[in-house]
Amino acid sequence: MTALDLRGLYFITDRNLSRKGIVEDVKSAIRGGVKIVQYREKEKCTRKMIEEAKEIGKICSANNVVFIVDDRVDVALAVGADGVHIGEHDIDFETARKILGNEKIIGVSVRSLEDAKKFEKLGADYISFSPIFETTTKKDIGNPIGLDVIKQAKKELRTTFTVIGGITQENLEDVLNAGADSVCMISAIFKKDDVESEVRRIRGIIKRHKESQH
Repeated sequence: MTALDLRGLYFITDRNLSRKGIVEDVKSAIRGGVKIVQYREKEKCTRKMIEEAKEIGKICSANNVVFIVDDRVDVALAVGADGVHIGEHDIDFETARKILGNEKIIGVSVRSLEDAKKFEKLGADYISFSPIFETTTKKDIGNPIGLDVIKQAKKELRTTFTVIGGITQENLEDVLNAGADSVCMISAIFKKDDVESEVRRIRGIIKRHKESQH
């Protein structure tokens, strides 16, 4: 398993927003410097998902990039992914851990610090707070939870965490100032023509912010 380094930009695929296809998007994001890629697919049949995930997994493996499959433990196992990401409506954490074993990464989406602490105790490898702001990328995700949860998580969580939902060029600094070490930005990246250069630009902002804190 590739070592988990969640700092920086956590890249998530999005078929509906992609301009060049998600395999090309992943290649571009890796050239831009991302160290973790999540394959998120809600529409394809399982066989097609496995074919695509295998291809992405090979690209990630060749570049020492962590490869996570959203939701689907079966697909993650079939393609030898580094782990899975699960939400509140997906398979429960204990079952996922039983199936995957302790060597695989399991990340979980939460909406509160209370839930984050619960999954920290259960042994989640990372936490994702969602949504920080209003977002149109994912439907039925609930009201935004805001920046205060990031500030509290920074103080109270030992487990590494990322944040997602409505993060843009305009509010990225606010998110970083609140204490996020890692961010997910989907629409903000895919609205641009060049995924690689946008990924590079965002990573540069995060890097400069971290350096300014020392």
